Amino acid sequence: MKIQFLGAVRAVTGSMHLLEIGNSRLVLDCGLFQGRRKEAFERNRRLPIAPEAVDAVILSHAHIDHSGNIPTLVKQGFKGRIFATPATRDLCDIMLADSAYLQVKDVEFVNKKRAKQGKAPFEPLYTPEDVPPAMARFRAVPYGAPEEILPGVTATFHDAGHLLGSAVTRLEIANGSGGVSLIFTGDLGRPDMPILRDPQLVLPADILITESTYGDRLHPPKADVKRLLSEVVMETVKSRGKLIIPAFSVGRTQQILYFLRELYTEKAIPDVPVVVDSPLSAKATEQYARHPECYDPETLDALASGAEPFTFKQVRFTVDTDESKAINDMPGPLIIVSASGMCEGGRVLHHLAHNIANPSTRILFVGYQAEHTLGRRLIEHADPIRIFGEEYHPLAQTRIINALSAHADRDEMLDYFGHMSGRTRKTFVVHGEEGPSMAFAESLRQAGMGEVTVPEPMQTFDI
Repeated sequence: MKIQFLGAVRAVTGSMHLLEIGNSRLVLDCGLFQGRRKEAFERNRRLPIAPEAVDAVILSHAHIDHSGNIPTLVKQGFKGRIFATPATRDLCDIMLADSAYLQVKDVEFVNKKRAKQGKAPFEPLYTPEDVPPAMARFRAVPYGAPEEILPGVTATFHDAGHLLGSAVTRLEIANGSGGVSLIFTGDLGRPDMPILRDPQLVLPADILITESTYGDRLHPPKADVKRLLSEVVMETVKSRGKLIIPAFSVGRTQQILYFLRELYTEKAIPDVPVVVDSPLSAKATEQYARHPECYDPETLDALASGAEPFTFKQVRFTVDTDESKAINDMPGPLIIVSASGMCEGGRVLHHLAHNIANPSTRILFVGYQAEHTLGRRLIEHADPIRIFGEEYHPLAQTRIINALSAHADRDEMLDYFGHMSGRTRKTFVVHGEEGPSMAFAESLRQAGMGEVTVPEPMQTFDI
């Protein structure tokens, strides 16, 4: 068997890894690379594998940096099956359609400039018409149900606790010497977080491929989330400004709504209106309601008592463009939750453009901001910044709540892998920027996780 690391290696986007098992080729994840626009444009079009040579895909979860290039894979010739949990399949149905819409809109914007410069137009990476054929390749497999995905290769999904439907995958691979087992974490969630179940422990395996997004740090106490959120809301009330929360439509938006509902219920904040400005967020929240099999006991108890975890009287969802534009004329105080979470696209860019030069504006970051994204530049206080090609000098105040992260931190990951110590032969550390990956690799060595390696991009290993 060979493993080649094609994406999210010493980086956190574009997750993709290739397993060559005999004559079969299995891909783990097929995510979009996100970052500098020109680099992302080129890398996402040039897949590092021949799609027609791939026999199957395992998808850890629906986040676009893990799933977003599936339509390209299918469009370029992939004819196999894509294995994922039912919730992941349902989320991909709406998320890939949204991604296709954004691909078209982004290219339309770029092509207007290219036309003025006398340059040939670009084609979108994929279009909404490419999504249904991609979704037809999906096969939904429930948690805990072993599935033979290729001859001699059985996969079992276990709840990763990171996102609705997210999975830690355990592979059993038959060979002449008795077989090899492999665990792929995808993105590993955190214990004791609201809404989703805790990550489920998996039997040890010979080979481990683990994420390392926060492999060199610890998250603040989770109890700080509501306190920090209430503080920034109260700052917004005092300034009578707008609080803009860039949030991924799936996962983070629902967490924010969950905590805001609790704060309103507890009378910890006044009745500030909340607008969720993202059609995808509205659809994703509906999908959350359809998959209670992923909920933790507290959320199930709340549902049983008649509570709605993500809706309350202060919140409304906007869908059409006119509603979205009207938000800019609404007076403060106002809370705007909008995608994308890293400010690399979506309606949040319009809200930032209208409000970033206003000192009464607060921008609250509640998720990881990858290198070279607009979100990263904002938290690093870059000045000027560019939105839709125009320069802005930020006067808005930025705030960060790291305790909301859906990724396990260093100690949470070490606790999760503790029962595997001394029983894993090889560990590969991926999905982290180089510093966190290297630091976490050293922590794993000290924890007895076998031979630990941080691969280089495109590096191949014989197992």
